[in-house]
Amino acid sequence: MTFDRDTALERLGSETFDVLVVGGGITGAGVALDAASRGLRTALVERVDFGSGTSSRSSKLVHGGLRYLSQGDYRLVAQALAERQRLLGNAPHLVRPLPFLYPSYGSRTKMRAVSSALWLYDLTGGFRIGQLHRRLSTADALAHTSALRRDGLVGAHLYLDAQADDARLTLAVVRTAVLDHRAVAANRVTVTGLLRHTGGHVAGVSVEADGRSLEVRASVVVNAAGVWADGLTGAGGPASIRPAKGVHVTVPADRIPTDVAVVLAVPSDGRSIFVIPWPGAARVYVGTTDTDYDGPLDSPTCTAGDVAYLLDAVNAALTTSLTQADVVGTWAGLRPLAAGAPNQRSADLSRRHRVSRSPEGVVTVAGGKLTTYRAMAADTVDAVEAALGRRHSPSRTGTLLLRGATRAAGDHLVSRYGTEARVLGALCDADRSLGLPLVPGLPYLRAEAVYAARYEMARTVDDVLARRTRALILDREASVTAAADVAGLLAPELGWTDAEAAAQVETYQAGAEAERLAATA
Repeated sequence: MTFDRDTALERLGSETFDVLVVGGGITGAGVALDAASRGLRTALVERVDFGSGTSSRSSKLVHGGLRYLSQGDYRLVAQALAERQRLLGNAPHLVRPLPFLYPSYGSRTKMRAVSSALWLYDLTGGFRIGQLHRRLSTADALAHTSALRRDGLVGAHLYLDAQADDARLTLAVVRTAVLDHRAVAANRVTVTGLLRHTGGHVAGVSVEADGRSLEVRASVVVNAAGVWADGLTGAGGPASIRPAKGVHVTVPADRIPTDVAVVLAVPSDGRSIFVIPWPGAARVYVGTTDTDYDGPLDSPTCTAGDVAYLLDAVNAALTTSLTQADVVGTWAGLRPLAAGAPNQRSADLSRRHRVSRSPEGVVTVAGGKLTTYRAMAADTVDAVEAALGRRHSPSRTGTLLLRGATRAAGDHLVSRYGTEARVLGALCDADRSLGLPLVPGLPYLRAEAVYAARYEMARTVDDVLARRTRALILDREASVTAAADVAGLLAPELGWTDAEAAAQVETYQAGAEAERLAATA
């Protein structure tokens, strides 16, 4: 099997599938892998690019969600911590333990309250990571994060969660489904309608790709379109998705010196935000917000107000004096929360998922979080098997290794590609220029752009700079500088003319500029 888009489009138009997944974010990817690994004939279509929506715009955390304990959602935390441990085992090259520092201010009573919460977190499942939380003195806390405000600091706690590059995790799940379990997946395929049997039951979807129309036949259609899910199931019923916007900003690491992630309280609204180092890139990112959103689903933006909120929160909690000029990258994502009561704050809506089946037979999965994608997928495929009238088979993904999985420590390439790094090494050996930096000041190599086109279905400059690498969010201006070189590397791989390559550069740079203006205006 190959991860090739032309081959995928041919199969989509010529085969009949047991299940067709609409949506190539982490949830849809997980459904495709779970279904294919159970032996179902499986296809997946994605309108833009794998992980191009919420699944590349998260906080990059694989965690239980400490704050959900205060909401009494112990079941969600327990499930998320169990899934965190599975991911640490199934994708050790992509998911890594990350220490978190939780400083306490004011009184010892507050510190004891934090300690109690962390003991509960450990007992709920956090202990599985192999280390219980521990208490730190103020001196030890400052040794980790020298920018902590000292006045009122009575100590801190250190606990472990995990971190992952969400876009690369999503891509790894899709590629595992295709390369190891014969699924079919293609990006830039737009669903234009539902196909129906005479009785009205859904029999697949009609799609457009590269200017041509196809009919993709499937016994069951799974709607895993995230914040776009209500659009696929049709108008007339109540909305099942309530989008909530979360934003992040990136600054150079020397502006917030820390060797661990830090939990900070926001004085203005009582929320907590994270300050998180990005491994290997000399960057730190800050987030997130949690606000209702009713704007265009395709283009959520990090506004100047969002940036000010995060910078003000950091400056109030630390000794920093961050300004807009320190921000080198921003991103905004929409959480596809399952709709609750209209008067609930988005921050209070449950992060649990919900699987439903329409009278026409469409199975929809809504809600959830990055960490629990595998459990969401397993529940969804259980519903698919029921719809097929097929005898239930247990999910296999709990112990299924993702492509590239290795526990071996390695360099930049191994930390992103695992065992598949050898292919990139061969590219660099064959052409030494491919071993040079792709983006000024960032660790990515020119070989990664070539690899993205040949083996990861990258089709645009944006695919490479925004998701196959994370240059756009780590250093927007440097990524703009690199756009022409990226287009030059992609052109022979994708058959672009000079005019098409130039148009790709122009489109990417215009998008980056629009993002910059939104965050500064």
